[in-house]
Amino acid sequence: MKIVIITETFLPSTDGIVTRLCATIRWLRENGHDITVIAPDLGVYDFEGVRVEGIPARYFFLYRSKKLAMPNRKVGRLLRELQPDLVHVVNPAVLGVAGIYYGRRHRLPMIASYHTQIPKYADYYRLPFLKPVLWWWFRTLHNRAHLNLCTSQSVLDELTAKGFRSVQLWKRGVSSDEFGPDHRNHDMRDLLSNGQPGKTILLYVGRLAAEKEIERIREVLESSPRYCLALVGDGPHRASLEAYFQGTNTTFTGFMHGEQLSQAYASSDMFIFPSTTETLGLVILEAMASGLPVIAGISGPTCEQIEDGVTGLLYDTGRPGGLTEAVSRAADPELRERISGSASNAARRFGWSEPSAQLLNYYQHVLKEQKETAGGAGRRELADEDA
Repeated sequence: MKIVIITETFLPSTDGIVTRLCATIRWLRENGHDITVIAPDLGVYDFEGVRVEGIPARYFFLYRSKKLAMPNRKVGRLLRELQPDLVHVVNPAVLGVAGIYYGRRHRLPMIASYHTQIPKYADYYRLPFLKPVLWWWFRTLHNRAHLNLCTSQSVLDELTAKGFRSVQLWKRGVSSDEFGPDHRNHDMRDLLSNGQPGKTILLYVGRLAAEKEIERIREVLESSPRYCLALVGDGPHRASLEAYFQGTNTTFTGFMHGEQLSQAYASSDMFIFPSTTETLGLVILEAMASGLPVIAGISGPTCEQIEDGVTGLLYDTGRPGGLTEAVSRAADPELRERISGSASNAARRFGWSEPSAQLLNYYQHVLKEQKETAGGAGRRELADEDA
């Protein structure tokens, strides 16, 4: 099958969407499919033999740490040149508009996948009046695809309630061979703790953005000097966070990749996930695979991944002191060891082969359905002519 993937974000950017895409593209290519990626031009034009077509990108005033590509006629030219069997538009918002428009114009079978709760971000950027407009915008884009995918059941239910049509679940996955307790490293622990490896290291991995509510973790640091915090990642909120956490035991490492990231997970003591605006939270599964107890704010997607008290601890983000209490519970060595083992075992049931094969099945279903629809339309036209 010849597939074009049009995405708002790709390498060298680092986030859950890119992680999922890379794993999926690798699996599809290994199974004999022809893939081309269309993405913002960030200087990457090849991914393990897969062609990456760059679209001119620039910084957006509300999110200056990340370049975005505007809708561009080049997308139409590429679809005309490549003549794919199917188009997959990932997280359509800006560049994806061109993917949706030209995909429909060329009458190509099309799937769109929803990965980011942008309408909910409006509250964190003091733009709550935009939420109805944003929901309308994303619903309009997605409803032009033949099938829509999302990565958690709770988000699927929400999108359906918001009027998104033909929504299906795309299962989660993790590179279980890449993450594990065996990656624990003394030098990494020294780095994360800023030279205080004897402290209890709380780890956060992800974008440093307002909607992640990372500020909530400060209450734990203030509750006891035995805790320190390592923030692995970068983003538009970094300067604000550096000011907010000044004077605390907090280390900003910037982005980490590959073995370095695996070591960061395995060399910490607890993984803290305060965000309640995720469509999944892939880092939760990475932390679990690393044998790291996860302490997460209660939300639909976190409850789908974590069994409270068994594979992690959940807390009510609306209750003052809830996070500190959860961290204190996890400080019990016996509970932490039990959760660590259960989390690691649970995460190892997941890999990228199953969700990638599931995606291929969705591709084949849409392709077959559209061929039948086109054939039916042709038969009807012939019948009308005979009449």
